[in-house]
Amino acid sequence: MAVEGVFLDERRLALEKARGIWPDRVITDYLDRWVEEKPGATAIIAFRDEDATTTQMSWRELALRAGAIAGVLAARGVAKGDVVSFQLPNWWEFVAMHLACARIGAVSNPLMPIFRRRELSFMIGHAESKVLVAPAAFRGFDHGALARELKREIPSLEHVFLVGAKGEDSFDSLLARPEDFFYKSGTKLAANDVVQLLYTSGTTGEPKGTLHTSNTLIGTT
Repeated sequence: MAVEGVFLDERRLALEKARGIWPDRVITDYLDRWVEEKPGATAIIAFRDEDATTTQMSWRELALRAGAIAGVLAARGVAKGDVVSFQLPNWWEFVAMHLACARIGAVSNPLMPIFRRRELSFMIGHAESKVLVAPAAFRGFDHGALARELKREIPSLEHVFLVGAKGEDSFDSLLARPEDFFYKSGTKLAANDVVQLLYTSGTTGEPKGTLHTSNTLIGTT
């Protein structure tokens, strides 16, 4: 899928690079560096207040999980430029999804957990997302039921994966592949390719999509 939008011209791209603001790197470049230099060091400590669990993983473990997800997404037909939406809280799965998208060149589209049918239907439909990842349930709301309804209603939405669910659409199914199936390093993205699609809240009108490249994200961090 070709991502459509308003992009910077070559003169502006060259100017930003010359100013030294843009590193011309993709986030997985940094991940690969830390996996090589300090594979056992802690990358993530994630607390989940719903069940009071804490997940800690090293750089190597994070890279393996992201690589597993990337492999399954690619096997399901997700290719460079396809949009992958994920409506996840501040969980480790959020980080892994973004890294997995970067591995295969997909566009990550994070969506706030407070969004409901109106916002999600518009954003996912407008983005023509191919995948939606969401919690089975979060803070008393049945995200899984809504996600399955959206899959039936939105033509582009081919796959739904639910964190905490069982069966074929469980998030765990994204991790259940042998290691030789993983994307272990590298990326299909260039630094000026679109890597993320963010939507405004839509309080004064329909939500508006903002496209980011690795350079625009990393250069402002």
